[in-house]
This record gives sequence, C-alpha cells and structure tokens, in this order.
Amino acid sequence: MARKSLATTPEEELEAAASETSARNRGYDESPLDARMLDLDDEAESPFLRGQKRVPVRRGALPRKAANRLKIALVVIAVVGSVGFLWMALHQYATQSWRFRIESSDDIAISGTKNVSRSQVLEVMASDMDRNIFFVPLDVRKKQLEQIPWVQSASVMRLLPNRMRVVVHERTPVAFVEINSHIQLIDAGGVIMEPPANSQTSYSFPVIVGMTDAEPLSTRAARMKMYMQLVTELDAGGAHYSRDLSDVDLSDPDDLKATVTDPHGAVLVHLGASNFMERFKIYVIHVQEWRTQFQKLKSVDLRYEHQVIVNPDAVPVAAKADAPAAEDKPEAMAKKTAAPPKKKQP
Repeated sequence: MARKSLATTPEEELEAAASETSARNRGYDESPLDARMLDLDDEAESPFLRGQKRVPVRRGALPRKAANRLKIALVVIAVVGSVGFLWMALHQYATQSWRFRIESSDDIAISGTKNVSRSQVLEVMASDMDRNIFFVPLDVRKKQLEQIPWVQSASVMRLLPNRMRVVVHERTPVAFVEINSHIQLIDAGGVIMEPPANSQTSYSFPVIVGMTDAEPLSTRAARMKMYMQLVTELDAGGAHYSRDLSDVDLSDPDDLKATVTDPHGAVLVHLGASNFMERFKIYVIHVQEWRTQFQKLKSVDLRYEHQVIVNPDAVPVAAKADAPAAEDKPEAMAKKTAAPPKKKQP
C-alpha cells in the first residue's frame, strides 16, 4: 500500500500565518510615498524600463569655434588699427615737418649732364623750391626734363630728408643736319639738337640735307634709319668709308645720294636704297678710271645692275665701268649695258 505524502505540520502553518500578519501590519503603517518609492525600485530593477531623462547642461551664447574666430578677428582689427594710427602719425609728420622741405637749388643733385646745362635742369625744378619733397611730382618732372632736346631719358628721385637727385641720359649725335641754312646736330632717332655752347667736344660728321624742321619726327626717324644703314655698311670690317662723305641727301627715300670728296674733287654718288657697300665699292674701284675718261666727273649713278651712268645730273653721258672712253660733250650720250656671257658650244 502506497505511502501518502505528509501534510504540512501545524507549526509550519503557524509561521506562515504569522508572516502574513506582520506583512499586513507593515502595509498599514507605511505611507503612500513609501509605496511609490517601492514601486520605483521595482521599476528600476525591470529590464524594460524607458530611458532616463537627460539633465540639460548650460552652454555659452556662441559656439567654441565661433568664439575663437571672433577673438582672432579682434586681434587683427587691433593690429591693423595700430598700424593705421602709426602710419597717419608718420604721414602727418613727414608732410608737415620742415625737415623734408627743399630749401634751395643746392639740395638738388644733377648727374649725367655733358651738353645739358645745370640751369636747364634747374629751370624745370624751379617750382619745387621751398616745397616738401613728398609733394614733388616725380613723373611730371621726368617728362618735362625729357622735353629738353639733348635729354633722351631722365629719372628723378627723393633722397631723405630734403634732397632730390636728377640723373640725365643724353642723346648721341650721329650727323650734322642743315635746317633752314642753319647747321645743327641730329641723333639716330631724328631729333634735332642745337650744338652746345662752350662744348669741349668736337664732332666730325657728314651733313645731312633734304630735311626740314616742319617734318614730323616719324618721317625724320625713317630717313635716319637709312642713313645709319649706310654708315654701318660703309664702316664694316674697319673700312671707314663714311669718313669720305661730305654730305648725304635723304630727300628721296628710293635714292640715297652721297657726296664723296677726295683730293681730286667732289662727286655725287647715287646709291639707291640698299646694297650701299656693294655699290660704293664700284665707285672706289673705278673712280680714277672715270676721271681719265671724262673731262669733269661730277656725279655717278650706281643704282642699275651691270650699268653705270656718269654725270646723270649734269650732262646725260653714260658709260660702263670697264668700257672705253666716251666723248664728254654736252649733247652726246653713250649708253652701254653689260651683256650676259655667251654659252660655249659643246
């Protein structure tokens, strides 16, 4: 016969009843707040609780990055303001102090002048006497100085505290020029200059004819370019043929005419507009031969290939460079052209 399970003993039932009674007694004595706190404790232990509410943290009015930028901007403004204030103070001192005032012409140093007189330069700078050097218009004075015919370029500088310096680069004459029956000097750019008074320099140039002072500078410059080409070719290789030229006629841009002088007289040579050295050598080689062929050798035209025309400006007589003598009569004219060489028959 199966044994039945033992029932709860009366002592155990009495302990359970006592525990329930004490629990109910504690429930009556506790306040509602204590009950809520117990409930919170129970909720805190639950794994399904909602996230707790974050406590707000008080921050500044500007973000940290913006605040740093603002600090940098304030520092820059302070530095710029200090520099500006210092510059204004220096500017006021420099423009109003007597230390920077040009008192006399002794405070103006001039260099580079040989044919330009000091009085010509001081005439340009006269309005700057007793003026603050910072108020002297340097560009204006430079342009005024370059209006002097002998001045090719000029520079004007300030030397603190109260001095000025003028540096002049003068033009270089390359020839004499006859303007209105008056002999003057001219440079490679066509600028006409008066010969300097009391100059220690002596010039030995041909005289250019066929120009007027009414011509624009561009026209004279183009003609002087042809003249410079002539001199360069005639003096190439140390020949120095330009020394034999007494005058050069530039009136015709297609025919440069040079007067060549030697102990036997002067001859007008037509050289055209190019190949000056080649044509001039023909004259040098045959000039004595032509003198024996013609009673008077006044001019020679060398512009044509294989042909030389003698005295084209006086008597129309022509001759080949190696041809026999022709009669030198006013009404006579001999014209011969060099024939091309004949080909040999095989």
